[in-house]
Amino acid sequence: MMKTLSKLTLAVAAAFTIAVAGIADTSHAGGKKAMDIVGTAQGAGQFETLVAAVGAAGLADTLKSPGPFTVFAPTDDAFAALPEGTVEVLLKPENKDKLIAILTYHVVPGRMMASDVVGADKLKTVQGGALDVSVSGDDVMIGKAKVVATDVAASNGVIHVIDTVLLPDGA
Repeated sequence: MMKTLSKLTLAVAAAFTIAVAGIADTSHAGGKKAMDIVGTAQGAGQFETLVAAVGAAGLADTLKSPGPFTVFAPTDDAFAALPEGTVEVLLKPENKDKLIAILTYHVVPGRMMASDVVGADKLKTVQGGALDVSVSGDDVMIGKAKVVATDVAASNGVIHVIDTVLLPDGA
């Protein structure tokens, strides 16, 4: 049914930006405003599970608000790597609070571009927890998730693509 960021040099940041170019085009001809985080994720084609979870948690309107927000967005493949049945269980109405905790653990207040993220050791999430940031060579990790693309612009923030769903303590 559902498919399932020590510092980097400017060259590495540029490489990440180039890598993301094919993910989402948030510029529009005629000077139209870029899409919000939810619209950008919907248009990317690799965040169907995330978008569905955001909807089920009742967070879509928040992520469409002015923000700004930084979202570490797990791909559909990241959700698919969770134990079988996990996503379906989380999407049930009785698990809404747990789903909200997991999703808000992926969101940091403010617009943090890749260069801001690599300059931090920890990032405080909307959920209240902290995400560890580590850099090893060209690899940037947010907790246990590898950043695979950065600086996907949205009108109300930025998305950094990660390869693993982050789980807060107790989730």
